[in-house]
Amino acid sequence: METFPATMPASLAPATAQATVALAQPVLQLQNLYKIYKEGDIETVALREARLTVQPGEFVAITGRSGAGKSTLLSLIGGLATPNAGRVVIDGTDIARLSEGERAAFRREQIGIVYQADNLISFLTAQENVMAPLQLARRKDARRRAQELLAEVGLAQRMQHRPAMLSGGERQRVAIAVALANEPALLLADELTGELDSATADKVMALLATLNASHKLTLVVVTHNKLVAARAHRQVLIADGQLFEQAAAHG
Repeated sequence: METFPATMPASLAPATAQATVALAQPVLQLQNLYKIYKEGDIETVALREARLTVQPGEFVAITGRSGAGKSTLLSLIGGLATPNAGRVVIDGTDIARLSEGERAAFRREQIGIVYQADNLISFLTAQENVMAPLQLARRKDARRRAQELLAEVGLAQRMQHRPAMLSGGERQRVAIAVALANEPALLLADELTGELDSATADKVMALLATLNASHKLTLVVVTHNKLVAARAHRQVLIADGQLFEQAAAHG
């Protein structure tokens, strides 16, 4: 697998330096983010002064070598962890200032997350997996919404199949439908093609690109795969705990 440089090339600019006139409120803003891990007397700075702005409808890929802090960053954006300092503002709300319960509720309603492992419930059908978050949100249209989403991701004929009866690519498409169930402001993807062969991975990324284009879906993908990153509008390198804009190389 291809990897990215461990240190920042001198030609890169901070990720906040992109000259874009914001006509709408950003979906995501990271402001001077710090995350420090302590083990005894040893401190490890995973993130320092990390800054990033993502506008509505943008598709951003965050890249970097293994251990650079990509998963840490995603856990902070997803409200699964809190920073030592700084702000994580999603759709106008600083989730770093919310209580654990408030973050969980916000995440359920405003953030969709797709992981490398699909995390589907094995004894539920594809349709029932997608219905689950809708039912938790007390949506009366849970069945109809689940059927529409599964049809949109190309699984209209596989709705009644359980995960074990689906291929890896099909399971990831169900996971995408689950993440989109409650119409989140932001969709996060963490190495979602890592366990797929290259052809299947390309189909999954093509689906995300289509959803991004057709629904103005705001998408942040964490990856070490250059082919995955090349599909994004913007590529942001994480190195030395900071974020740096790169030129997107569309293929």
